[in-house]
Amino acid sequence: MLEHFLDQFLRYLQAEHNASEHTINHYSRDIRQFLDFMEQQGIRDYADVNYMHVRSYLAELHVQEYARRSIARKLSALRSFYLYMLREGTISVNPFAQVQTLKLDKKLPKFLYPEEIEALLEAPDLSTPEGLRDRAVMETLYASGMRVSELVGLNTDSIDYANGVALVFGKGSKERYVPLGEYALKSLKDYLERGRPLLAANPGERALFLNTRGGRLNDRSVRRFIDQYVLKTAQLRKTSPHVLRHTFATHMLEAGADLRTVQEFLGHANISTTQIYTHVTRDHLQSVYNRAHPRA
Repeated sequence: MLEHFLDQFLRYLQAEHNASEHTINHYSRDIRQFLDFMEQQGIRDYADVNYMHVRSYLAELHVQEYARRSIARKLSALRSFYLYMLREGTISVNPFAQVQTLKLDKKLPKFLYPEEIEALLEAPDLSTPEGLRDRAVMETLYASGMRVSELVGLNTDSIDYANGVALVFGKGSKERYVPLGEYALKSLKDYLERGRPLLAANPGERALFLNTRGGRLNDRSVRRFIDQYVLKTAQLRKTSPHVLRHTFATHMLEAGADLRTVQEFLGHANISTTQIYTHVTRDHLQSVYNRAHPRA
C-alpha cells in the first residue's frame, strides 16, 4: 500500500519537528489525497511515482479549481514526505525534485479598525457564562496577539495577574510571555468569578476556557462563536479569530511600537514574517491620507 510509510513520517514530524496537531492533520490530508489519486492511476508503490504522475496530479488540482495557495501547501507537504523517504532509503529518486515552487502574491493580513474591534468586543451577552467567556476570549486575543491554538491551550495558572502577562506555548513548544491589558484582565476576572464556575463540570479541570460540557474549548468553537458575533455586528466585514492577532500587530505598529517588540509578542521566529504588517500600516496610512488631504 502507498500509505505504508505515512504514519511513520507523521510520527517523525511530531517527534523531530514538534509539529502541532493542526499541522500534522493538514499534512496527513494533503498526502493521503495524493496517494488516493495515485491508486486511482494504478500506482501502488512509491518507487513507481514519477515526474509525469506529479504533473498529472497538479493538472487535476487545477481542474478542480483549487486556489494557488492551497496547491502550494499540498506541494510543500508532498515535498517534505518524499524528502523524508529519500533520506530513509525508501526511494532512490524524488519525483518532486523537478517541480517548481508556485509563486504566490503576498497576501496582506486583514485587520479591524478601532470602531470595528470595539463593536466585536461589545457583542457578547455578559448575563450568561458563555458570553462572559466569549468576551474574555476576544479581549485576550486582541490584547496579546496570541494564536487561537495558544489561547485554547491556556490553563488557569497561565495568567500572572500581578504582572499582567500570560505564559503561552507557541510553535515548537516554545514558551513566551505575552502582555494582557487592563480590559483583558478585567474580562478574565469576570469570567473566572461569574462564568467559568457555571461551565465547569470537573473541579480539577485545569483548562482556562471551557466549553458548555465543561471540557477545554477548541479552535473550531472559537471560530464558530466569533463568526456568530460578526453576523450580529452588521458593520463588520467577514473575519476570523486570526484577524484579532493581525489587528493587535497592526494597531501596535501604528501606535509606534518597534518591529522587534511586536515580533517577540507574536512569537515569530523570523522578523521577515512580522514585516508584512509594516505593509499593512503603510497601506492604511496612505488610505487615511487619500481620504483626508484635499489635494491627495
